[in-house]
Amino acid sequence: MGTPDSVFKAIAHPTRRAIILLLTGGARSVKELTAEFEISQPAISQHLRELRDAEIVSSDRVGLEQRYKLTPRPLKFIVEWSDKYRTLIDPSGHAWSFVSLTGGQRKERVRKRDRHGR
Repeated sequence: MGTPDSVFKAIAHPTRRAIILLLTGGARSVKELTAEFEISQPAISQHLRELRDAEIVSSDRVGLEQRYKLTPRPLKFIVEWSDKYRTLIDPSGHAWSFVSLTGGQRKERVRKRDRHGR
């Protein structure tokens, strides 16, 4: 597995974070990924190399193309690191519980909290 430093380096660039997000929907080729950005195919390939070096993505050859897929296990380093700072954001952990809520659910919970003073 990638090291914590390689994972943080890999996710430091906004294009690589966007590639990770796209790959959550399933495997894609370099051509498919390039179509989502206004940068060249060689630039996308370089970003994929960084993600592959950190073992955040892997690839399989399908016919003539490489298909890249997410291997999210190395992202655990980010979760473990950020968990140490949870209480700095919200000592009761409420802010973290909003992460999985939809926009409407989040607004409703905030509205109820504000109405009840909690």
